[in-house]
Parts: sequence; C-alpha cells; structure tokens
Amino acid sequence: MIEEVLPLKTNLHSQYSLEIIQVAELFRTLGDPTRIRILLLLMDGEQNVGGLAVSLGMSEAAVSHHLRRLRQMRIVRARRQGKEVYYALDDDHVSDLLSRGLEHASHP
Repeated sequence: MIEEVLPLKTNLHSQYSLEIIQVAELFRTLGDPTRIRILLLLMDGEQNVGGLAVSLGMSEAAVSHHLRRLRQMRIVRARRQGKEVYYALDDDHVSDLLSRGLEHASHP
C-alpha cells in the first residue's frame, strides 16, 4: 500500500513544485498583520499611500514598503493618477482569500 502512495506523492510534488513554492511565498507575505490590515482597508476600494498611512497610523514610507511587497506578489495593483498612486486589490481571489481567512480565524 505505501508503495502505491509514494509514487503519487513524488509525482504530485514534481507536478506542482513551482506552485507549491509560490503558495508558500504568498502565505509568507500574508503572514504580516500590517499587510492584512492594508488589504482589509483596500477591500473597501482603492486608496493612496497617504490615506492608508493615516488609517493605519503609520508613516507613508512604512506603508509604501508593505505595498511594494504586495505588488511584487501580485496581491495589489497600482494606478497612477497625476502625482498620486492609488492601490487596489489585484483581483477577486485576494478578497476571497482574505474573507476565508477571517472566517477561519473566527471559527470556534
């Protein structure tokens, strides 16, 4: 029986190895409470760095640092309007993931 399962595990690992690494990196990025707070604010709609900084009680530089990482992971996207850059969740998958995470955390 174990001989039958072992090849399946090996095939699964090699088939999804890149995706496994990407998912681990995604969860590592989401492991920061400040980034979760930023994403929760962005669930209400796009905002600029200044607005996020005020809402979070943080410096714009600190918020920008977190947003840079979230952009690298394609969790948020940016839109420039004149001198301002507005950030929003990249797609519905992000809000779904956040909603599921909050649901899981509040489950007894």
